[in-house]
Amino acid sequence: MEMRIWIQIMGSKGEKGNQSRDVVFHESQTIEDIEKPTISQKTNVALQVPEATLESFVRNDDTVPEDIPEVEDNEEDDGAEQGEPQTQLPEVPEPSQGQDDGGSPQIVPEVRKSERGRIPSGRYPESEYLLLTEDEEPESFHEALSHKDKEKWLLAMQDEMESLQKNQTYEIIELPQGKKALKNKCVFKLKKDGSGNVVKYKARLVVKGFQQKKGIDFDEIFSPVVKMTSIRVILGLVASMNLELEQMDVKTAFLHGDLEEEIYMEQPEGFEVSGDNLVCKLKKSLYGLKQAPRQWYKKFDSCMVSRGYKKTAADECVYIQKFSDGNFVALLLYVDDILIVGKDATKINQLKNELSKSFYMKDLGPAQQILGMQITRDRENRRLWLSQEKYIERVLARFNMNNAKPVSIPLANHFKLSKSLCPSSKEEIGEMSSVPYSSAVGSLMYAMVCTRPDIAHAVGMVSRFLSNPGKEHWEAVKWILRYLKGTIKLCLCYGGTDPILEGYTDADMAGDLDSRKSTSGFIYTFAGGAVSWQSRLQKCVALSTTEAEYIDAAETGKEMLWLKRYLQEFGIKQKEYKVHCDSQSALDLSKNSMYHSRTKHIDIRYHWIREVMDRQLLRLVKIHTKENPVDMLTKVVTREKLELCRNIAGMFLDTAGGGKLMDSSQPSRSSTSLHC
Repeated sequence: MEMRIWIQIMGSKGEKGNQSRDVVFHESQTIEDIEKPTISQKTNVALQVPEATLESFVRNDDTVPEDIPEVEDNEEDDGAEQGEPQTQLPEVPEPSQGQDDGGSPQIVPEVRKSERGRIPSGRYPESEYLLLTEDEEPESFHEALSHKDKEKWLLAMQDEMESLQKNQTYEIIELPQGKKALKNKCVFKLKKDGSGNVVKYKARLVVKGFQQKKGIDFDEIFSPVVKMTSIRVILGLVASMNLELEQMDVKTAFLHGDLEEEIYMEQPEGFEVSGDNLVCKLKKSLYGLKQAPRQWYKKFDSCMVSRGYKKTAADECVYIQKFSDGNFVALLLYVDDILIVGKDATKINQLKNELSKSFYMKDLGPAQQILGMQITRDRENRRLWLSQEKYIERVLARFNMNNAKPVSIPLANHFKLSKSLCPSSKEEIGEMSSVPYSSAVGSLMYAMVCTRPDIAHAVGMVSRFLSNPGKEHWEAVKWILRYLKGTIKLCLCYGGTDPILEGYTDADMAGDLDSRKSTSGFIYTFAGGAVSWQSRLQKCVALSTTEAEYIDAAETGKEMLWLKRYLQEFGIKQKEYKVHCDSQSALDLSKNSMYHSRTKHIDIRYHWIREVMDRQLLRLVKIHTKENPVDMLTKVVTREKLELCRNIAGMFLDTAGGGKLMDSSQPSRSSTSLHC
């Protein structure tokens, strides 16, 4: 019995011309079972398709079956938004009186593939949020061969292969039986300076580490990097003590790690050695391997320890060596970026020479940029500025906000962000799927983590809706970008004052509209500028303002003890360590250890602050709410209050050092004596 298959094409038109096309196969029905429909984009059409033609539909090939005639597209649709691509289904002709050999009526659909290009939806045009530029970097080896800068990319690839051979990264052998070789690819990157000029064409051979299996190709993979807080504290020391600040870069850092597992890799494309079943047996780690960062860190750590340097207890990526004359040399490691700090330039140069003997190093001289942050120094006045102007310019250009109208505060009062604003229907979710929300929030988050505590609260708000953002959430992200546009030259300033560590804490009661959790915030200043800050939701729901402030004080105290221990390893000691709090009831609760009904529900871990204060490890001090800089980390503030908070945090627009370090409204700094 001949099998007949019917195709039902359903056309549904959504809001503003959005269309979908679904195909349903009716294998158990005949033409008589289906009523003759009216041809429209909003009705169902039953078509009988010969089996040979059906095969072409299922394959979804680019070719059109020869036995299907073409028909002109209908360019008009009264119900569609102008600019949307529309396809008018052809009319189905009346069944012919004759029948084919199988005795069934013949209905031949007149369908063809449209030759018009894809037109993006007008609901969220790409020009509103994303600036598309030509990709100057090839994506593969074959693209590099046809690139306009082919010679430069081939030279970069040749340099990479020479580095691998010089470092004896692998050897060519025959693949052992039962073993599997990992694949690889060449990654191309243009290295640019702070002005955006191309300074180097770089190629990296990268292993596709996602093919590795735990217990076979790798085991432990964790590798630490230096904390941003550690970097900022060191920069504060550099400014206040007028220390030398040098920078080095490790060439092919991951190639120095020794492998503990037996790993094989296919030969690099374009550099194959002829032979049957020949592969690369890795002798050292390579970029892309899951254990590569860890093996590099272990190699570098053993090198530093062998030269008399010790890891600080507060940060495993900060190495220090003290000398008999009272000087010290400190090294900070962030993967392959190195900062070296010390008072004696001779000892710093000695360390540079020793590192160059063990690794392929590039001496960058006095530090001018680290991790996308520009460093500007005025050694005569002992000032140092840390800025992300170039990074923010790239972010604004990427999301086409470089010509946006600036605003004066990170987030306005009319933004009431909650989950109720998240899209619920498939249409709304589909519309927001084309918006680069996560990418924009991630870019903002990096700026906040490095140099911009003033946007910490705003970024924390919008980051709560990454899984399902709505239109209002996206408007808030664009508002933050507009604020960065107006304050792009804002930077952290260190120096000009004594290197005193001070903390500030505050909490916003039930600030989250969904969970009603409070927002905790703290900020620490050292040598005139902010070195550590945080804005986040508390882990539990506070039942009173006192409880919220008390919980926040406990979290802030932990950061103070870490900073205290970190500074003491450099020989920096203060007579006392103050944390400023604007809640008198929280201060009283931290000193009163009596049990009563108003505090029995508070988690015992938050009462840790009482023990710390009893041991005089830190002291909570009352500060007026109007003088507390942490307000900008916990709530929306006015422009005047924001300027006050930024001044206390050491954030200024003037990088020439001509203005005051603080205005007259700022509370005076502690004159506590410093013991070194």
